Amino acid sequence: MKLPLNRQSKRSPVITTGLVALCLALIGFTTYSLVRNSRSQVDIEALTVPVTEEDLNVEIEASGRVEPIKSVNVSPKEPARLVKLFVEQGDRVDAGQTLAIMENAELANQTSQATAELKQNRASLAEGKAKIDAEIAQAQARLRQAEARLQQAQNRIPKDIEQTQAQIDAAKSRLRLVQQRVERNEYLLQEGAITQDAFDEVSNDYQNAKSSIDELRQRLDQLRTTGNSEVEQIKAEINEARIALEQRQTTAPDEIAALEASLEQAEVSLERAEIQYADSIVKAPFDGIVTQRYAVEGSFVAPSTSGSSTASASATSILALAQGLEVVAQVTELDIGQLQPGQQVLIIADAYPDRVFDGEIKRVAPEAVIEENVTSFEVRIKLLTGQDLLRSKMNVDVTFVGQELSDSLVVPTVAIFTEDGEQGVMIPDENNKPQFTPVKVGLYLGDRTQIIEGVEADQRVFIDLPEDRRRRQED
Repeated sequence: MKLPLNRQSKRSPVITTGLVALCLALIGFTTYSLVRNSRSQVDIEALTVPVTEEDLNVEIEASGRVEPIKSVNVSPKEPARLVKLFVEQGDRVDAGQTLAIMENAELANQTSQATAELKQNRASLAEGKAKIDAEIAQAQARLRQAEARLQQAQNRIPKDIEQTQAQIDAAKSRLRLVQQRVERNEYLLQEGAITQDAFDEVSNDYQNAKSSIDELRQRLDQLRTTGNSEVEQIKAEINEARIALEQRQTTAPDEIAALEASLEQAEVSLERAEIQYADSIVKAPFDGIVTQRYAVEGSFVAPSTSGSSTASASATSILALAQGLEVVAQVTELDIGQLQPGQQVLIIADAYPDRVFDGEIKRVAPEAVIEENVTSFEVRIKLLTGQDLLRSKMNVDVTFVGQELSDSLVVPTVAIFTEDGEQGVMIPDENNKPQFTPVKVGLYLGDRTQIIEGVEADQRVFIDLPEDRRRRQED
């Protein structure tokens, strides 16, 4: 009975050692699991943040500069020497106000000469028109006179012929009477009843009557012969007068047109001279303030850069003129979609850091400007306050105030990832591993981004990936 007892005594240390080892193993495994679970929990807390629900005041910040609404470098239109300058830097001027006078004595002489030539051409035109009108009137009068003479001749010659024929008939009757008387007195003379003188007197009457008939016949022949020639001559004169009138009426418009052309040319010359003279008097193109003075009296100023706003233009400009003030800000491409005309703007100038000036968006540029691979848009801001304090070229910071968004889901901007061209966030799965979830992104507000859909409030998202996931993404 001792032997068995001795065998049992010999096994006890082995069993005890095994039990101790098993307990130690269980304790180690439990400790490892607790430590592992604790480490995993700490990593999730450090790598993720909850999606928050906030009321967003959309504010976009940008830098800008105060610029004139209108700005121009004023120069003469023709190269000349500056004789007189009437304004200084800082002076306010009205549109049309005389700013400077360029050397213009020769231009004044040209204007006077052009004025004299214009007067002379006007007188020549008036004289030419009067002369042409008189010549036409004379030609018309000659034609009317010839036509009247023809009418008179056509009326007179038949009457003269008829009258002469009547005189011939009357002379023939008288001749017959006188011849009968001669025959009677010849018988009486033979009988001695009358004296020779009495008979000679009767004979003389007969001869006179006969001569009168001959004269009337000659006159009748002459009337018949010359009457036709007179009519033809008058007709020829009428034709010549009509041709002369038509020719004068035909040439008159060309002569008047030539005189009018000379007058028009003289008017153009005077207008050109007056414009050149007027251009020598430099006037303000609009209301504004003189921001720079580039030339002094006696300087020779060229017009090659008139209207330029570049610094290099100042050497050939008289002065710089500006009108009104506005703020020109550069806004990044990501923010430009949130801006629109009329939107409120808060402005702080470097010169007045404790004051806030009000403004509103006047215009957003339709085309971007790319500088050093940065795309931005120029936004012009109307100043509602500060016109009396702000100065051109001052640097300012602007804040564009947008609408208030209530109960918006917001995550840190660093929580936004892109996979296969799609934006999303990483959320922990059941094993606390990052799982990509697509989302619809709203506004980017610096370090915060609005999420429109894809996540819920208090849901956690990764702001940094675990080391193993980062390595896989880098690979």
